[in-house]
Amino acid sequence: MQPSLLSSILFATIVAGTPLIIAAVGELVTEKSGVLNLGTEGIMSMGAVAAFAVTVHTGNPLLGILAGMAAGMVMGLIFAVAALTFMANQVASGLALSIFGVGLSAFIGKPYESVALPSVAAWNVPGLHRIPVLGHAFFEHQGLVYFSWALLGGVAWFLYRSRLGLVLRAVGEAPVAAHSVGYNVVRIRYMAVLFGGGMAGIGGAFLSVFYTPLWVEGMVAGRGWISLALVVFATWRPARVMVGAYLFGGCMITQMFVQGSGMHLNVPSQFLSALPYAATIIVLVLISHNKNTIRLNSPASLGQPFSPEA
Repeated sequence: MQPSLLSSILFATIVAGTPLIIAAVGELVTEKSGVLNLGTEGIMSMGAVAAFAVTVHTGNPLLGILAGMAAGMVMGLIFAVAALTFMANQVASGLALSIFGVGLSAFIGKPYESVALPSVAAWNVPGLHRIPVLGHAFFEHQGLVYFSWALLGGVAWFLYRSRLGLVLRAVGEAPVAAHSVGYNVVRIRYMAVLFGGGMAGIGGAFLSVFYTPLWVEGMVAGRGWISLALVVFATWRPARVMVGAYLFGGCMITQMFVQGSGMHLNVPSQFLSALPYAATIIVLVLISHNKNTIRLNSPASLGQPFSPEA
C-alpha cells in the first residue's frame, strides 16, 4: 500500500471515529453514575440540527458547537426529569427520547436540507504535521478531533484520579450507601446525565458542521446506538472507547474505500454498507459471552431507580 493512501485511510478513520468517541465518553460518565440513557441517537440528531442551523445563521462554527451542546443538554434534562425525578423506567424513557429526537430534528431541519456550509479549516500541529505518513493522519485535523482526545484523557483522570470521580463511581455502585454518608445522589446523577447529553450534542454537531458539512434527515445513521454499544465494548473504561471507535471508523472507511475504488467484488454493496454495524454486533456478542466481564465492570446500580425517601 502506498504511504499516501495509508495516510489518507488513517486520517479518515480518525475523523469517522471522532463523534463516536465524544458521544460514547459522555454516555460512559452517565452510566458510571448508575443511569442508563438509551436516547443518544435522538440527542445526537438534535445536536446536529441545532449546530447546523446556528452555524448557517451566524457563520460561526464555534457557536454552532455550543448550540449543539446546549440542545444535547436540554434533551438530557428531559430524560433526567422523567427518569430521575419521576422515576420512569430508564430504558423506556431513553427509547422514547431517541424516537422523539430523531423525529423532531427531521422536522426542524426541513428548511436546511438544501443548504451547505463551507468546510472548516484544519488545525495543523506545528512541526508534527510534516512527519511523513503519520503527520497528515494525526496532526492535520479540525479542532474537535483534538478535543475528543483531550476529553478522553480528562474523563479518565476525573474518574480514577479525582475525589469527585470517586464520588460519581460510588453513586453508580452503591447509591444507598452514598446517600447515607451525605451525598445527593439525584443531583449527581442529574449532572452526569447533562454532561452525557452535552457530549452527545457535540458529537452530532461534528457530523453536521465539520464531517459532512450539511444537514440531511437521518444523517446520524445509527451512530448514537453504536456509541451506546461502545461503552459495553469498552467495559466501561475510557481508553477502550477510543479503540472501539476507531475500529468502527476503520470498518466504515474500509467499506467506503472498497466501494469507491472500483474493485470488482461479487458482494452486494448493501452488505458492505452493513459491515461496520455487523462487526460491532459480533464484537458485542463475543464480549457478552463472558458474563463475568460484564458483571465485574458494569456499575452495580445501572438502570435502577433511586429515591432518597425510600
